[in-house]
Amino acid sequence: MTSGDSPAPDDIDAEACAAFQAVLEQVGRRWTGAVLLAASRGARRFTDFRRMVPGISDRLLSQRLKELENLGFIGREVVPSTPVQIMYRPTARGRELLTALEPLTAYGLRHPPGPAPA
Repeated sequence: MTSGDSPAPDDIDAEACAAFQAVLEQVGRRWTGAVLLAASRGARRFTDFRRMVPGISDRLLSQRLKELENLGFIGREVVPSTPVQIMYRPTARGRELLTALEPLTAYGLRHPPGPAPA
């Protein structure tokens, strides 16, 4: 392909599929979406997340927060106080992802998991 050529439709589809799958794998791990959504809805401290994401263990919550921070979706701030406070906030990248995922939240509220009504 020369610099003036456009990519073939199959190349575009393959690239789109790979990008889509990568995003799903990032946010599709158990509890990741719920933790990210809680951050977008005001959770800032570890206890906020624990309250807003019922059923998650402290170990998994800590792990997911670290993963989301490493992916650049959540920022972590250490507040020097006694005791030290750790605050989390969605980053610009995280807010952009949440905006893209909001239709899935709406869909999930309209169509709860399980078999479709007859």
